[in-house]
Amino acid sequence: MGRTRTYEWEDPSITAAAAGRTSGLDFLREMRAGLLPAPPVTATLDFTLDEVDEGRAVFSITPGEEHYNPIGSVHGGVYATLLDSAAGCAVQSTLPAGMGYTSLDLTVKFLKRITADTGRVRAVGTVVSRGRQTALAEARLLDAQDRLLAHATSSCMLFPVPAASTA
Repeated sequence: MGRTRTYEWEDPSITAAAAGRTSGLDFLREMRAGLLPAPPVTATLDFTLDEVDEGRAVFSITPGEEHYNPIGSVHGGVYATLLDSAAGCAVQSTLPAGMGYTSLDLTVKFLKRITADTGRVRAVGTVVSRGRQTALAEARLLDAQDRLLAHATSSCMLFPVPAASTA
């Protein structure tokens, strides 16, 4: 068939060690600017963090055959990864230094089929509500004409990030 794909990524421990040292917004801005390595999953799926602001994060991807499921359209796991990333990073962008988060759940509604012909799509995540221990975010997967392709909600747990050891 002749179809191949290769990719590279940087050491994820560098970025993990930086988590919590600055505000979540500054952390994500450093990653977007290339000052911190992007997580390996972005290389695996070939998606990017395009925008980040307080309470909002936008990722995008150009779907290709490498994202397909057996019936010739983009696999739902790709949708979910983009939506989870957008919702989670929207939450992260609201956190002060010393705080981290993890997704507790992700509920996805798939609304339209995506193929390589769809063109670039973007996942726009926004914070709906944030408390001391949990946050609720939503993400919308949109095509270039702003048609809704999928929607997700995510609950996130917020927690203190242990200070890095200097031993």
